[in-house]
Amino acid sequence: QVQLVESGGGLVQAGGSLRLSCAASRNIFSFNTMAWYRQAPGKQRDLVAIVTSGGNSNYADSAKGRFSISRDSAKNTVYLQMNSLKPEDTAVYYCKAIYFGIENWGQGTQVTVSS
Repeated sequence: QVQLVESGGGLVQAGGSLRLSCAASRNIFSFNTMAWYRQAPGKQRDLVAIVTSGGNSNYADSAKGRFSISRDSAKNTVYLQMNSLKPEDTAVYYCKAIYFGIENWGQGTQVTVSS
């Protein structure tokens, strides 16, 4: 079983930055992929950024140029650095890891961007 714990959310003004963390209960390189998703009220959960075990990353168009996903194997943690935040980035952000074909989700962390 995989446990994922997100942290780092909060309230920030437009133009500000936040770094989200996702701490995993096992070696992050054992996962096929790790990703960040977000879900705004009344909307579906959407992919923000993804990184493969080989280190390839990809981003939603809305995140390109502003967000960056990275990993720290020593801490079994994946990060999402978010810069130039906009009010439309307001959402609950979730971490997901795929392990042997099974999706594992964290509990989410709230990000609120004020205008």
